[in-house]
Amino acid sequence: MNIKNIKIYVIALISLLAVSCKDYLEVEPQGFIQAGDPSVESAEGLVTAAYAGVGNDDMVGPTVSMWVYGSVRSDDAYKGGGGVGDMDIFNNYEQYNITQPTQSWDAGLPYTWENYYSAISRANSALRMLNQLTDEEFDLRTTRIAEARFLRGHCHFMLKVLFKYIPYIDETLTNEQILQTTNREYSNDELWNTIAEDFQYGVDNLPADQTEVGRANKYAAAAYLAKLRLYQAYEQDEENQVTNINQSRLQEVIDLCQMVISSGEYNLQPDFAENFFNGPESIFAIQFSISDGTTAGRLNFENGLNYPHGAPQYGCCGFHQPSQNLVNAFATDANGLPKFDTFNDVALSAADITPTGVTVDPRVDHSVGIDGHPYKYRNEDAYIFSNSWVRDPGVYGYFQSMKEQQAADCSCYKKQGPFMGVSKNIDIIRYADVLLMQAEAYIELGQQDMARPLINQVKFASVLPKVLAELVLPMGLLHQTT
Repeated sequence: MNIKNIKIYVIALISLLAVSCKDYLEVEPQGFIQAGDPSVESAEGLVTAAYAGVGNDDMVGPTVSMWVYGSVRSDDAYKGGGGVGDMDIFNNYEQYNITQPTQSWDAGLPYTWENYYSAISRANSALRMLNQLTDEEFDLRTTRIAEARFLRGHCHFMLKVLFKYIPYIDETLTNEQILQTTNREYSNDELWNTIAEDFQYGVDNLPADQTEVGRANKYAAAAYLAKLRLYQAYEQDEENQVTNINQSRLQEVIDLCQMVISSGEYNLQPDFAENFFNGPESIFAIQFSISDGTTAGRLNFENGLNYPHGAPQYGCCGFHQPSQNLVNAFATDANGLPKFDTFNDVALSAADITPTGVTVDPRVDHSVGIDGHPYKYRNEDAYIFSNSWVRDPGVYGYFQSMKEQQAADCSCYKKQGPFMGVSKNIDIIRYADVLLMQAEAYIELGQQDMARPLINQVKFASVLPKVLAELVLPMGLLHQTT
């Protein structure tokens, strides 16, 4: 073989390897959605992907439940876990040190920011596809547009609540324009109004009923718009101080809530423990699944850090512990009424919440794991809460989160490695929220008599699950709370 032939052979071999490697490496991932040419099938897939996007949660950067940014930053809960250094970024939030120069970009607020804008991108991709179709080609086109805009409105709303000024991204912007969009394009009030347009479109174009569970309907849009207007009614200056309460916005809240209430589509869930499974109270919820053919299912892992650490059926990780302040707030006077001004005078302990101790609202056992009390409404020995389940009581006390957890033998529960996931929904708006939003608007307008029946509906609607009632009634926990 001469030199010329060798060169030709080598060139041919390199070309063949290049083609083979290219074919081998360029494999479309499973679950990949490509917009492609406009089609009904593609549009439906992209809207479904947008719904999935709003539930792309994570334990270290909550996107839906927001427990890190809500109750931990308030006086309702402590960070929990294995001391202040365990997920120290959450400890910074608890101590009101929101921004740290050394903070990681794969946990906390940066992660939540990224998740929401990824979900917005999915909604916008769906809208771009839908805008290329006609109503004749796709009879559900307007409905799907309204759904995508509702989801986009939800994401922008959550970001605005967290960050106040945010870049507003819609489907008309190119990638280059998105990079140039600032968080000061709109004033505070203008930003509220721009987000509100997506919800208003839903009110005007979504059906009252959806045939498929989980899709937003007209009343979900109305309830969410009411929520937005209630936030907007409290007008703020640049130091976040309320400078005025806008009465016309409050009246909008009342009217929108009344639209939901008068529809007759919703009721308060009579059993509080069943409130997170598409019941009569759920107006819009993020849907999750289990045993759906995938490795881990479409599970909600947002609260996966928050199970009791020492409990044998769980084993990790003891975060999001109820505060002493929250437990104290369940104390009642001799008539069963809340101690609005004096509830913190006495620090309640498990020993206090007994027949010989102080009177408390029994709903404490819906939310808080307490030594010697049933956990998740169970009376088996394995589910009687013990102080030994608490991971770091010296720092965070002995109370443990319970309302957001599930029993380990629930068909909705799955342990994935050391962490826990569930198929339980996360409710974004419940009927109770609508009643209380309307009540708040009435109160701010000086119409307390209109608010009182709404508040009482919520206060007295839910009953104790039978198993818990049997356990706590002999303990003397029910004291004229009605």
